[in-house]
Amino acid sequence: MNDQTLYRYLDSPKKIKLDPEGYLVKQEQWDVEVASLLAEEEGLTLTDQHWEIIQVVRDFYARYEMAPAMRPLVKATQQALGDEKGRSIYLMSLFPGSPPKRIARIAGLPKPTNCL
Repeated sequence: MNDQTLYRYLDSPKKIKLDPEGYLVKQEQWDVEVASLLAEEEGLTLTDQHWEIIQVVRDFYARYEMAPAMRPLVKATQQALGDEKGRSIYLMSLFPGSPPKRIARIAGLPKPTNCL
C-alpha cells in the first residue's frame, strides 16, 4: 500500500490515517481501540466471535503476507475454529456484505487482492 495516499483520519485523537477505501495507511498503528473504531464505522459492535475471526485473519496475514479472500478465509477459519465457524454463512452473519474486505479493514490489514 502506498503510505502517501491519504483520504481522511479515523475519528481518534491518535490521528490514524485511512486510505480512500478506509484501510489503515500505516498498519503498525492498529490496536484493539483502532479495531473497535473501524468496526463502529462499519456499524458493528465487536463480540468475542468477531475477535476470533479477526485473530484468524491477522494470523493468516502474518504467515502469508496477504489478507485472505473468501475461500482462503473460510478454509483458515475452518482449520482454526472448526467446521461450524468455518462456513461462509457464519462469516457473513458476523461481517455482512463482503466478509474478507470488512474483516481485513477492521483487522488493520490491506484490502484482500481478489476482492472488488
